[in-house]
Amino acid sequence: MLISLLIWILHLMNLTIGQDKIVRHRRSTTAGKLCPTGCVTCSALNGCLSCKPRLFFHLELDGMRQKGVCLSACPRGYFDTRSPYINTCTRCREDCASCFSESFCTRCHPGHFLFRGKCERSCPFGLIANAELRECKECPAGCELCMTRSLCLRCRADLFTFQGQCHLTCPKGFEPDEQLMQCVLQVHCEVGEWSEWSPCVRKRSMKANRRRGEKTRTRQVLSPPSHSRKSCPHLSQFRKCIFKKRQSFISNFMP
Repeated sequence: MLISLLIWILHLMNLTIGQDKIVRHRRSTTAGKLCPTGCVTCSALNGCLSCKPRLFFHLELDGMRQKGVCLSACPRGYFDTRSPYINTCTRCREDCASCFSESFCTRCHPGHFLFRGKCERSCPFGLIANAELRECKECPAGCELCMTRSLCLRCRADLFTFQGQCHLTCPKGFEPDEQLMQCVLQVHCEVGEWSEWSPCVRKRSMKANRRRGEKTRTRQVLSPPSHSRKSCPHLSQFRKCIFKKRQSFISNFMP
């Protein structure tokens, strides 16, 4: 009697479990037909609960609640994580505006600059911070410190700075300043006009019985030449002259 009762109870439990599975299957099938595109199962309260293969499960804000959605690609600020069981969208690090993975950013938030997949507050030495792209960019070739991609502030020790670029030799018309390590403009010597000829003067080396003498004229340097330019031309000229009688007489009695 006891054994028969036990068998009847077990049979009743199996019937109950079977009916429950049928009901749940029917509900799931009905819910799948009413779910948004891409969802396999969903609920009115939580949105999508599972997605079709190759789609990514993502939680997005709906007012104060989070609802599940199924997307073909993760939104900006998230990267996709694939697994054999479920594909999900994972949020990037706080300083990343977009990323390829948890450890590799592709775009930074304002105030940060992208360098080798990381978002830095400032760029390393030798790189410039591009505020528009939010990236660390390399300085021009040979430049150790630059303001922009085309403006170098300091070149390597063996290079000369010229118009924001680094040069091994200075361009034509310019010369190197070894102290400042810059290319400076070559300056040619500039002289003024010749003065008037001086009175005829007889040199002491000349014989006293001769009336031959010498007169001179000079000019001043207005702008000295730069280091590599030629020196200034002659600044004085001499010309032979002959004393006039009156001039010779006066000059003989002058102290």
